[in-house]
Amino acid sequence: MQENSPPLLLALFVTFLLLPGWPALAADADLLIRNARVVDGTGSPWFVSDVAINDGRISRVGRNLDIDADQVIDAGGKVLTPGFIDVHTHVESSANREGLMNLPRADNYLLDGVTTIVTGNCGGSEIDVGDWAANLKNLGINVATLIGHNTIRREVVGLDDRVPTADEMLQMKALVDKGMRDGAVGFSTGLLYVPGTYADTSEVIGLAEVASSYGGVYASHIREQGAMLHDSISEAVTIGREAKMPVQISHLKIKGRTRWGTIGSAIELIESYRQEGIDVVVDAYPYERASTNLGVNLPRWAVAGSAEDIAARIEDDDTQQRIVGSMKDMLEDGGYPDYSFATVAQYRPNPNYNGMTISEINRLVERSANVDNEIQTILDMMVEGGAAGVNQGASMVYHYMSEADVDTIFSYPNAAVASDGSIMAFGQGQPHPRSYGTNARILANYVRERNVMTLEDAVRRMTSLPARTFSFHDRGIIRPGFVADLVLFDPEAVDDKATFADPHQFSEGFDVVVVNGVVAVAAGELSDARAGRFIRHSDAR
Repeated sequence: MQENSPPLLLALFVTFLLLPGWPALAADADLLIRNARVVDGTGSPWFVSDVAINDGRISRVGRNLDIDADQVIDAGGKVLTPGFIDVHTHVESSANREGLMNLPRADNYLLDGVTTIVTGNCGGSEIDVGDWAANLKNLGINVATLIGHNTIRREVVGLDDRVPTADEMLQMKALVDKGMRDGAVGFSTGLLYVPGTYADTSEVIGLAEVASSYGGVYASHIREQGAMLHDSISEAVTIGREAKMPVQISHLKIKGRTRWGTIGSAIELIESYRQEGIDVVVDAYPYERASTNLGVNLPRWAVAGSAEDIAARIEDDDTQQRIVGSMKDMLEDGGYPDYSFATVAQYRPNPNYNGMTISEINRLVERSANVDNEIQTILDMMVEGGAAGVNQGASMVYHYMSEADVDTIFSYPNAAVASDGSIMAFGQGQPHPRSYGTNARILANYVRERNVMTLEDAVRRMTSLPARTFSFHDRGIIRPGFVADLVLFDPEAVDDKATFADPHQFSEGFDVVVVNGVVAVAAGELSDARAGRFIRHSDAR
């Protein structure tokens, strides 16, 4: 009897499998991508491989994998990379339908190959990270946030140009602590902007130390990117060194025609600090124009306080003369004969200004073409924009940099790619094209067309480099056990369509985008999948 037991058991097993309703054997993987040219994110040369995904993670990497999958994609030799990680974004805003709350799929990022973003940059974040994260629904991409110095200082001290009291410092430290406990990945500053610009270095160190105790990174829009660039880099490094935390210098650049061609010395300074053992890296976007507010054209003391305070200074004759004098000095320092380098991205009081330079607007309002009149046009827009609820007047695009300097930045191995963009309400305003095409532009222009960097190095700068800086320990590399954020594309077909003249155009060529193991883009088209998550810092308590 015992000798016949195995055949009998086998027969019974086969019978059970054939019974109606008996569940089929589960596949070995949820998703299998075959015949891909894998660029794994480390900077190593590409290799041909299959990649299997199960339960949102990469389960196997190897050639000719003998496994079954619920879904199979034949890459046909196209390039498979980790999903791109954009560490410098601004997605908190809900104004004019923009922001992650209102546009949670983040179409412009997904169609540019981005699967993870970091927001809360330049000192501006949500004040209550935990509450914000809890209310993020139906995310198309992963999102992490920094806790912002400007936001905290505004909450406790206000917009005034003064030193915080001891009690106010304790309140600000408590807010940083709460933000980090709620999952923020670090502490950010925007020392060019109100009110962070009024903080001294010791204030920033004191707050950064709180974030450092949780293992956070210090990400800084440094104090000055023109004549004082080197001093500002040194300040950022000092803060990181004293607070004992890594430093990410945001959107590195050299501003002003008078300084074009000199960014190399700033990179040498940064590298000298690395040689001293300080972990400092940078990010940059692949465009020679920047985008920020209109108020940066005024001296910092003139834009302290509320919109009403700013308007009162502008409307006072003596104070206005001081403002005008400083603005002329700033213009001369940058080497600009007029404000034709400054283009309006969005101006709420008069949308007809969108896409026009200050020089063009000056002529539109029938003022003669000279610097004094252009300055008056800016001051009028500051007052009118403030009355419309925009404290710094308008959103602008500035031709600050040269293409040669941007190339020099991207010749530095420790420069990550980041957009400094936001989630776009399609067709609204005249924004910087970086929100649509940053990664496609790197692959099309900097890799394919001009050979500024290799494909493998470009991918590293968009994946494992930012992942290691922000402690995303299981993202940014194609490796078993890592989160399955992936992008499949033909490097000869990827193209950034967005331009300064016509920015509202999605990138082309990213055939498949996988977020947490779920296909979010298929055949270049957005799916209905919403697999994004809020990423908490690994040391959040």
